[in-house]
Amino acid sequence: MSFALLTFVLAFGWAVATGDFSILNLMLGALVAGAALFLIRERVSRPRALTRLRRLLSLAGLFFYQLVLSAVRVGLLVLRPNLRAHLTPGIVAFPLTVRRDAEITLLANLITLTPGTLSVDVSEGGTVLYVHAINVTSREAVIRDIADGFERKIIEAFE
Repeated sequence: MSFALLTFVLAFGWAVATGDFSILNLMLGALVAGAALFLIRERVSRPRALTRLRRLLSLAGLFFYQLVLSAVRVGLLVLRPNLRAHLTPGIVAFPLTVRRDAEITLLANLITLTPGTLSVDVSEGGTVLYVHAINVTSREAVIRDIADGFERKIIEAFE
C-alpha cells in the first residue's frame, strides 16, 4: 500500500474515531497520519501480497500463452504429410534451479499441461527434472525455454 493511500485510510479512521467527517477534521487526520508515517517510515514496509498476486498472474498469463502456442505447434506438426520425418522426440534432463517440493511440482505440472511436453521423473535429490518433448531440435533450446519461462516465473512468484 502506498503511503498516500495509507495516509488516507488513517485519516478516514481518525474521522470514524472522532465521529466528525468535516473537511477540516479529515485534513487534521491526514496531517497526523502523515506525521506518524514519516516518523516510522523505516518500519513500514510495502505489503508483498499485491506484488505476489501480480507475479502469480504473470505466471498464469505465461502458461496460457504457452498453452495456445504449443497447441498450435503440435497441431501444425500433426497435420504435416510425412509426420515421422518431422518428429524428433526425446527426453531432456532439465537441471532444476527451484528446490522446494511445491515449486518442483508446479513446474512439472505446468510442463505436463503444455501440449507436446511431459514431465517424466524427478531425480532422487530433486536436482534434475526429466522432460519428454515431442519435437526436440535442440536440447539446449528446450532447457533454455523452460528456464527462461516457467522456472523463472515460479522463482519470481515464490521468492
